[in-house]
Amino acid sequence: MTQPLGRKSVPAGSLIGASAPDRTGIVHLGLGNFHRAHGAVYTAQAMAAAGGDWGIRGFAHSSDRVVAPMRAQDNVYSILQLTEHGAEAGVVDVHRNTGVAAQDPAAVVDAIADPAHRIVTLTVSEVGYTRDPATGRLALDAPDVAADLAAGATPRTAVGMIARGIEKRAASGEPFAVLSCDNLQSSGEVTRAVVEEFLQAAGASEDVLSFVDSSVSFPNAMVDRIVPKTTEEHSRRVAELLGVEDRCPVPAEDFTMWVLEDDFAGGRPAWDLAGATFSDELAAYEMVKLRLLNGSHSLIAYLGILSGAPTIDAAWGQDFVREAVLGGIAGDYLPTFTPPTGFDVDAYVSELDARWRNPLIGHATTQVGTDGSVKLLQRIPDAALFHLRRGEVPHHLALCTAAWIACVAPPAGFTPGPLAERVVEPARDRLAAAVDGATTVPDHVRRIMHGGFFPVALAEQDAFTARVADLLTAIVRGGARAAAADVATSR
Repeated sequence: MTQPLGRKSVPAGSLIGASAPDRTGIVHLGLGNFHRAHGAVYTAQAMAAAGGDWGIRGFAHSSDRVVAPMRAQDNVYSILQLTEHGAEAGVVDVHRNTGVAAQDPAAVVDAIADPAHRIVTLTVSEVGYTRDPATGRLALDAPDVAADLAAGATPRTAVGMIARGIEKRAASGEPFAVLSCDNLQSSGEVTRAVVEEFLQAAGASEDVLSFVDSSVSFPNAMVDRIVPKTTEEHSRRVAELLGVEDRCPVPAEDFTMWVLEDDFAGGRPAWDLAGATFSDELAAYEMVKLRLLNGSHSLIAYLGILSGAPTIDAAWGQDFVREAVLGGIAGDYLPTFTPPTGFDVDAYVSELDARWRNPLIGHATTQVGTDGSVKLLQRIPDAALFHLRRGEVPHHLALCTAAWIACVAPPAGFTPGPLAERVVEPARDRLAAAVDGATTVPDHVRRIMHGGFFPVALAEQDAFTARVADLLTAIVRGGARAAAADVATSR
């Protein structure tokens, strides 16, 4: 019989990096699987290499689904690393305090205000930055943001909690960094912008705004590791490999990458000694991730959902999906940016192939397709506009857009299948309202393109809207494979 995992029962030789000291130096918002398999692992390895008081005080957003088992296990958990050749497991021990932000937002504000904490890290997903999709600015009229801005309100949004924490911390003057670890282009600049917009809307004093300007840094970063949802099978595998019962293991691929700007006002762990890359070419690395991986991932997911493939490896195993994605990388994405100096694009794409075909990951297409109305803003418009302004139509980007619409806002009379119903799409109701009464597929698409779901600059590109409509029509009439075949003959 296996014993429960805890700090006293960590199997010999299984610890990843070092255990953190009791003192915490990092506040983290968003205790999902990605943080626990990425930033937390780098931090453990950094402390093994160079020490430091970098324990993590972590907060889940609204659920204790992860917090409860972590607390029961002294905040220790395992990483189940899955490769094409098998699995191995190790244990992470860097979290020293965990909580649920929605249950005690004041604790989050106080933690950010505590001068002992020198970094605040975020994995709150693209949705968590509460931006207006059409403008990219903080959505001041969104109900959650408006509630946070009310006089005397206890903040509930991530942006609100950070802003209120900064207000309290300004009294001490102790510098710190706010580090976004989400899939956002110019993630640090985005985070700074929404925090400053919140503070200004809240009527923050000049002293607070000056403190942000002089003593709070917002480094840009690019993160990369595929981390699927945890299942009972993952817990069983950990028990086999480590001989302990872990109620909150994290399955992950063996690939991991972190590229950061070295701009930490309050200091940082030795993440460079743990394998992270510090670079002044962050924008180029972001393009590699956001377009070649994330943009392609969305296309795999939506074509997979429409063709009944429940996982990324199953979708990638279909020739038409593979050809569409590789065509999109070569034709629609790579021409839009210059890769980092010395970066081997062919090797990276080959690595993507290996990652996507890994059968042990079991990454659900519905999980990757979640929050498309927010994610696609990072993956479609800028790249599409690059081509459209040169008189070219980016067919693969139009295909991704059409496939997303087919999944989450299908035209009348078209049923995208059972997988599409599982996709979590926060804009479903707004999309349904926008297309209510549409009489044709082109009208359906036009209403979405002009409905505030995409930037105005893209909505004004009639050639793109028309191509999306053509491909959505192909999906309705012949399925995802037919639409991909249409794209394959378009160049």
